[in-house]
Amino acid sequence: MKAICVYCGSSPGISPDYTLAAKQLAAQLVSLDLRLVYGGGNVGLMGIIADEVLRLGGKVTGVIPQALMDKEVGHTSLTELHIVDNMHQRKALMEKLSDAFIAMPGGIGTLEELFEVMTWAQLGFHEKPIGLLNVNGFYDGLLQFLQHTSEQGFLRSNHLDILLSESNPKQLLHQLQTYVPVYTRKWVESGDL
Repeated sequence: MKAICVYCGSSPGISPDYTLAAKQLAAQLVSLDLRLVYGGGNVGLMGIIADEVLRLGGKVTGVIPQALMDKEVGHTSLTELHIVDNMHQRKALMEKLSDAFIAMPGGIGTLEELFEVMTWAQLGFHEKPIGLLNVNGFYDGLLQFLQHTSEQGFLRSNHLDILLSESNPKQLLHQLQTYVPVYTRKWVESGDL
């Protein structure tokens, strides 16, 4: 594992715990020599985590659409910055450059990125681990809803297992690094592998 994609808010949120968690995750990424891949912004939690990784001597790759660069929300001091034409290209390139994914607290954009990468895993397009950094229970309601979705027959339980959740950045990164893909796990348990 060399690079972790982090989805997070373009706002810092109302709790200082979100900023603290972004800085803690940044420190863990640098300590494990993992490159940060993210949406390329210089605002909100996006800017906070990128700045902290850079401050600590780590590497950061940003991927941002030209329209957002034109609005001056692009981070211009990154190790590497890819400017793409649209959001679809942004998400595809972020997935390609990453070995795992973490969703920190964020809004609709963060959720959309999370669900798209989960859908790709569900469809077997990748077997990369996906985790929630569940700061102060931010994602508890979402996890309950996904459980409800599974109970109602719209999400297989093994697809629910695709998503890891942890409130501690160090523990979440450990889970991502030791993750056995759902499909591989199924084959191992059935003896087909």
